[in-house]
Amino acid sequence: MNRRELIATATAVTGGALTLPTGATGATRASGRLRLGMIGVGMRGRVLLRELVRRDDVEVVGLCDIEAFTLNEALTQFTEAGRPTPRLYTGSNEAWREMLATADLDGVIIATPWELHAPMAIGAMRARVAVACEVVAGITMDDHWRVLRTQQETGTPYMLLENVCFRRDVMAVLNMVRQGVFGEMIHLEGGYQHDLREVKFNAGIPGEAYGGGVEFGRSGWSEARWRTQHSVDRNGDLYPSHGIGPCAMWANINRGNRFTHLTSYASKARGLHNHVVAKGGPDHPNARVDFRLGDVVQTMIGCENGETVLLSHDTNLPRPYSLGFRVQGEKGLWMDVNKSIYVEGQSPRAHRWEEAQAWLDRYDHPLWKAHAAEAEGAGHGGMDFFVIHAFIEALKAGAPMPIDIYDAVTWSAITPLSEASIAAGNRTVDFPDFTEGSWRDRTSIFAPV
Repeated sequence: MNRRELIATATAVTGGALTLPTGATGATRASGRLRLGMIGVGMRGRVLLRELVRRDDVEVVGLCDIEAFTLNEALTQFTEAGRPTPRLYTGSNEAWREMLATADLDGVIIATPWELHAPMAIGAMRARVAVACEVVAGITMDDHWRVLRTQQETGTPYMLLENVCFRRDVMAVLNMVRQGVFGEMIHLEGGYQHDLREVKFNAGIPGEAYGGGVEFGRSGWSEARWRTQHSVDRNGDLYPSHGIGPCAMWANINRGNRFTHLTSYASKARGLHNHVVAKGGPDHPNARVDFRLGDVVQTMIGCENGETVLLSHDTNLPRPYSLGFRVQGEKGLWMDVNKSIYVEGQSPRAHRWEEAQAWLDRYDHPLWKAHAAEAEGAGHGGMDFFVIHAFIEALKAGAPMPIDIYDAVTWSAITPLSEASIAAGNRTVDFPDFTEGSWRDRTSIFAPV
């Protein structure tokens, strides 16, 4: 029995809580290294690849992409790191299937356009290759159920690569929540508030991903080639996991708590049209495109234990970047927008904010204390080191994934649920229980202290 079969068998027996037999170790190959492949080596993929090629416990043996430019850019990382050149899989939209079938992989990183995540993850899990999937898990509700059922049937490990859960202040606040600093949780907020106009449009020049024009689709490059079309076709919270991931961890979602229902509202859409007109002129063909995505989408989510969560999506208007976190309990609250905190009876002045940094330092999470030096220089302020590290260490140990299949489908399903709510005139929709009742007994495993 090879390592992938061992992992799948152990997971199937334990119903998703992966436990290797006594005496079994992590990587069992003679090299002691995990053999990993990567599907998608665009800009996001190469940031994650940088974390892989600098690890001694990983061998990247396969890269798959349909673009020669991105593959060549990726290969420079191996040359610079003095690592062996991986085999390339390209030339077809189905080349990833060949890699899964022939590369003898322990795991695969999926960093492709959103609509490809579900079929690629399903294909990998059926091939008994562990999955580390970039957000989101799927597009439609059916996607989410198919990804979940495949994981349950095959027992193949699946982790969603939501890096914001590993942000240093987010983890310090998680530590504070668990130690009762804020008391019982009452209300949480988060979101994705990021001006993406020059991500959604560019000049279509390979290697120049940001701005320079107002092209998208086949005329665009990088994310403008695929991401912008979602803003044309869809109206909902298209990118929920950066905001909801930390909120779900703070509220113990799927582990003693669950989301029960949501209601979404979308504003009118002006930002993308105005950007095209301003940068490309009123006669540019894209000035006639009808963008469905509301400029500001807000979703209110109810929880089984009585908490409320407000999620915001705001990517089409001029604004500074912010995820807009707010953690509010019986005793006080933290907000990242003003970098402030207030804890009744402990803050220096009643009803007055104090700067949060001293609290964040005091409750700095042990993971950051242990690995801050290793995370230095990693993407997104070190978060990308932690999310890759978490996947690899869990896979080596045969341990449950810290952001698992239930987290993945729950967080990602907010998108089609919000679309359904908005399309039905802001109707409240029920939130499916993907755990089918097991949320009552599941315990928290993310970033234990």
